[in-house]
Amino acid sequence: MSMLRFDESGARSTERTYASPDVAAQRREVLSLLAPRPGERVLDVGSGPGYLLASIAEAVGPTGAAHGLDPSPAMNALATARTDGMPWVHIDDGDAVALPYPDGAFDAAASIQVYEYVADIAGALSELRRVLRPGGRSLILDTDADSLVWHTADQELHRRVLAAWEEHLVHPRLPRTLAGLLRRAGFQVTEQRVYAMFNAQLAPDAFSTRYMDTIARFVVGRQGLREADAAAWLADLRARSDEGDYLFSINRYVFLATAT
Repeated sequence: MSMLRFDESGARSTERTYASPDVAAQRREVLSLLAPRPGERVLDVGSGPGYLLASIAEAVGPTGAAHGLDPSPAMNALATARTDGMPWVHIDDGDAVALPYPDGAFDAAASIQVYEYVADIAGALSELRRVLRPGGRSLILDTDADSLVWHTADQELHRRVLAAWEEHLVHPRLPRTLAGLLRRAGFQVTEQRVYAMFNAQLAPDAFSTRYMDTIARFVVGRQGLREADAAAWLADLRARSDEGDYLFSINRYVFLATAT
């Protein structure tokens, strides 16, 4: 397994993707479900470029505290710039399996597209439970790789590309077991729902437009795929758009849980 790189270039690319209307809509849904309130202490595990963290900070206000945690210095630099002028925001360098906070430090926590990359998922969820107060809320969103639907003409090449793309994940099908993992870590799962990201057109600002480029860069040299194979895969998707039969969909699974 080889992770995606979140150096300065990778962080900037992620920031542009997170600015897309599709991801912004997902972020609004997450914020509505987490429902941070003025004065609360809220943690964002894997805060990345800081879009969600900034929204959390606005919700809790200066009487609260918003903490973002990410292992990437480049991501943390973007998040710091995005939350400039909010002294109640704290951005920390750290890992999900060893949260640098005392027991019961937070009223609520969110983690978006993070735990699918964490090898010790049980340990990470135990850490999340530890830093939440009893009754504290958590929201976790992750993707099942098998939920991806993309209309292509060359199905065999598409299968090979997606198989290589899975190498960037530790748990490509985490949502199937996440409810049980949360319960064993000391949470009561209060709600599970699916959030579908759907593109019927290959628009310049669509999530799938940037997603396909990220995938194409990653898969070259993996499972026998060459640059020519990645280029052919991209051309296939663009041809579907040109012919008016483009379709992309992927499911994100949302878990709401309370610390017992």
